[in-house]
Amino acid sequence: MSDLTVSSWKRHGLERLYVNLPDGTAVAWADCKTKAITIKVPQYQREAVALLRQHLGDSAAIPPPTAGPAPSRDTGSGNAPRTDRGVKRGPDRPLKLPQLTVADDLAQNRPGAVLIETIAARGPSFVQRTWSKMLRRPSEWDSWYRGLEGERRVGRELQRLTAHGWRVLHGVRKSNGGDIDHLLIGVGGIFTINTKHHPGAAIWVGDEMAKVNGGPPVPYTASSKAEAAYVQGLLERHCGFAVPVEPVLVFVGVTSIRRAITQQTVRVYLEQEVSALGPLVGRLTMEQVDRVYAVARHRRAWLRS
Repeated sequence: MSDLTVSSWKRHGLERLYVNLPDGTAVAWADCKTKAITIKVPQYQREAVALLRQHLGDSAAIPPPTAGPAPSRDTGSGNAPRTDRGVKRGPDRPLKLPQLTVADDLAQNRPGAVLIETIAARGPSFVQRTWSKMLRRPSEWDSWYRGLEGERRVGRELQRLTAHGWRVLHGVRKSNGGDIDHLLIGVGGIFTINTKHHPGAAIWVGDEMAKVNGGPPVPYTASSKAEAAYVQGLLERHCGFAVPVEPVLVFVGVTSIRRAITQQTVRVYLEQEVSALGPLVGRLTMEQVDRVYAVARHRRAWLRS
């Protein structure tokens, strides 16, 4: 088996178990009440299900796919997105959101917002962390703190792009589990930015997987592509027009990156190379940028996805 671990999560009346890679990337999760399992990275499905059943029993399983809405009698192409009730949503009928409140405004999030919240809720106290440092004892939370530092460093690089008209959001929590580290929005397009902090490491990146110091493959590239597709679908349902979303994988603190990507479906940068996104233009109008940003910053848009 891979070095997968199981962690618990409780918030807003929900209770879940997450299956994580050593770097904290979630590959699956289960609802403790319904025992329904959601797989985020198919490569780890068998191991994740086995681990979750050790905690929840053999009744924990992946729910069968639900039947889609009844076919429409519309004589058109039938490609317009639909709501859960089968009502067509085209460019003239995007999903509506309630008025934005301060509590729902994700623009207030700092880089690493979700990690900060998780560490505050379940992590070691300041005294415990100080004691561990003094004794030089490793902690299961070390990777979380490294991740937080990485997101903060990339967040600073992205903040510099706002002077050129770009909008940035951090720590966007998704309804299907996990979060988007950073979301960059501008006339050059929309970019989901996945941050990975590996101090002093040598990185190899392929079409679907990556390797750290020649170790076992981890699905960084596949996860980044899936995240971009998720965001594109959500934004298009609420905006009513085509929204180009590209995945970006940013490595922090590494010594080298070897890019072996053949199809170039994911942009791969060192943290100091993020500025390469700044000059991009021609994908969206300013009116479209305003609309996308208004949707993306609204927490309820992500809760309904």
